[in-house]
Amino acid sequence: MRNLSLKNCFHILVLSIVFLFSSCQKESNEEEYSTRETISVTSPLTTLLKRVAMQKTSQDNIVDNTSCFMIKFPYEVTVNGVEIELYNPNDYLTVQNNINASNLDNDIVYIEFPVSVILNNYTERNLNNHTAFNNLITECLTNENDFQKIYCLDINYPISLNSFNNDNQLLSSVSIADDHELFIFIDNLIESQYISIVFPMTAINQNGQIITITNNSQFEDVIKESIDNCIQNPVPSQTLEQTITTGSWRVSYFYDDHELTSNYNGYVFTFNTNNTVTASKSGNTINGIWTTFLENGKKRFELKFQSNPLNILDEDWSVFEYNPTHLNFRDTNNGSFETDYLYLERN
Repeated sequence: MRNLSLKNCFHILVLSIVFLFSSCQKESNEEEYSTRETISVTSPLTTLLKRVAMQKTSQDNIVDNTSCFMIKFPYEVTVNGVEIELYNPNDYLTVQNNINASNLDNDIVYIEFPVSVILNNYTERNLNNHTAFNNLITECLTNENDFQKIYCLDINYPISLNSFNNDNQLLSSVSIADDHELFIFIDNLIESQYISIVFPMTAINQNGQIITITNNSQFEDVIKESIDNCIQNPVPSQTLEQTITTGSWRVSYFYDDHELTSNYNGYVFTFNTNNTVTASKSGNTINGIWTTFLENGKKRFELKFQSNPLNILDEDWSVFEYNPTHLNFRDTNNGSFETDYLYLERN
């Protein structure tokens, strides 16, 4: 990373980002930035990029039967009495061929311990026996409802990022060489730090096509396509309607021109099967309605309340992603340059 003098700001960032840096100095604690140009540690795109950059851990599932981690080369397994040494990903095929060779054997893959494993956050663990192996899988299961690695989208590196730290007024740029570097960079972001991706950049999608990406919103669209169409990414076991009507929910993130999440602290939302919704806080209950529908083949979610501040949530939301504990919606057709976000989390 190299530090740049402030007089070079114009050559690095567009005028909208310069405005951002000025607005960040306001006494207000609200984030005031353009989602088209900059992202911070709390921005949805930041989390999505981190998941794209995670360590790939599913490629050795034929061996360890888990996407929680991958076993680090080299190591040895025994399959149907045959010892197989694995030095690179091509050796997974040897394991598969052995399993497919006969229908009369048990096809159990026995891992020769000790082994080292790499988790999707790039940390490593040494596992000395099968008990340690099972304990790590159990540990991973406690986080199974978190959104995991996004597969089938490969960023073409290097990419460049511009960064501004509001605490020390330091402007800098960094070149990112691979997924590992991008993950670590995002993992180390602090609240006062704002970054912008230097566009255009390219990525390879699930069909092997090279896609040129020119802005943040398009980047989210490309990631969304990978989430929906890559068979390595998990598919929800329930419909959105089944999920949202199970239990209660709270607003974990809401962005409408600027972040307004704190306005909904304490509200508990219950979505009923008759398409009514209640929002309760401090003994008071506000009623509303919700519905889902398809528009151009895409799932949409609509929410309506009559009173402030809940009516600010009223939008025709696109369903971006969901699982049993998280519901993520966004709106890119709101007549402005901003993308709005509504994230709900199981209460």
